[in-house]
Amino acid sequence: MSGSGRLAYQYVVLRCVPRIEREEFVNVGVVLYCQMADYLAAAWRVDRDRLSALDRRLDLDQVRSALEFVEGVCAGDQRGGAAAGQPIGVRFGFVKAPKSTVLQPGPVHSGLAADPERELEHLLNTLVG
Repeated sequence: MSGSGRLAYQYVVLRCVPRIEREEFVNVGVVLYCQMADYLAAAWRVDRDRLSALDRRLDLDQVRSALEFVEGVCAGDQRGGAAAGQPIGVRFGFVKAPKSTVLQPGPVHSGLAADPERELEHLLNTLVG
C-alpha cells in the first residue's frame, strides 16, 4: 500500500464488438485486478438499445453469457470453467488477452484506489454508463 492508503490496480474495459469487420464497439463491462488486495472482479451492463444500434441481429443472450463467463473466471467459480481454477493473476491474464469474439477486452490501464470494489463500480458507471 502506498503512503496515501491507496492500492495500485489494473483494469480492462470489456467491449461488445458485434461486427468485427466494422471495428465498432460498445463498452459493456470492466474487469479490475488489484494484486495487493488479492482482488479480481468484473462488473457489467448490457444496454439493448445501444447494442442493437450497431447490429439488430446481435444475440444479446450470447453477450450476457460471455459476460457471465468472464465474471465466473474473475470470481474463480464454475461459471468460468477451467480458467477459474487458476491463480488470480493468471485469471486476469486470461481475461485481458485479446480474443476475436463478440466480447473483447480493451487495453490495460492502471490507477490507484483505496477500495478496489468501489473503484470498480466507479469505472463501470464512468466507462459503461
